[in-house]
Amino acid sequence: MNRIKPNKLLGSKWTAIKPANKEKHFIVSDVEFDEEDVVVLCLIEAVMSKRFIQIDWRDLEDDSQWLHGWI
Repeated sequence: MNRIKPNKLLGSKWTAIKPANKEKHFIVSDVEFDEEDVVVLCLIEAVMSKRFIQIDWRDLEDDSQWLHGWI
């Protein structure tokens, strides 16, 4: 399990274990918090296609789907 602190998400780099559409490397490009510092929005950007995807930030903790860093 990848350990993630929500305040460290922005700018972090991730590698998809099972790439789709040749999109393997991603960077967290936007994170929004509510008044209680709970993440309400997390956008990742595919490095190759520049496509943005909204995900639940807790999905990044699943090391069967994501690896921290670019590998």
